[in-house]
Amino acid sequence: QVQLVESGGGLVQPGGSLRLSCAASGNIFSMNLMGWYRQAPGKQRGLVADITSGGATNYADSVKGRFAISRDNAKNTVYLQMNSLKPEDTAVYYCKLTARGIGYWGQGTQVTVSS
Repeated sequence: QVQLVESGGGLVQPGGSLRLSCAASGNIFSMNLMGWYRQAPGKQRGLVADITSGGATNYADSVKGRFAISRDNAKNTVYLQMNSLKPEDTAVYYCKLTARGIGYWGQGTQVTVSS
């Protein structure tokens, strides 16, 4: 079993920054994909960014140039640096780890961008 614990969400003004962290524990296979998804009220959950264990990254068009995903394999932790935040970035952000065809989700952390 794999457990994911997110942290770093909160309230920020437009144009501000936040850094999310997600620590994985349990039976983690070294070759995995870690990523961040978000879900706003009334909308479907969608990919924000993901990163392979080798460091290859993928971003949603809406966050390119503003968000940066990174990971520390020794700590089994993935990060999401979010800059130039907009009100439309407001959502619950979820961490996901995929390994051996199985996906594991964190509990989510709220990010609110508002003045």
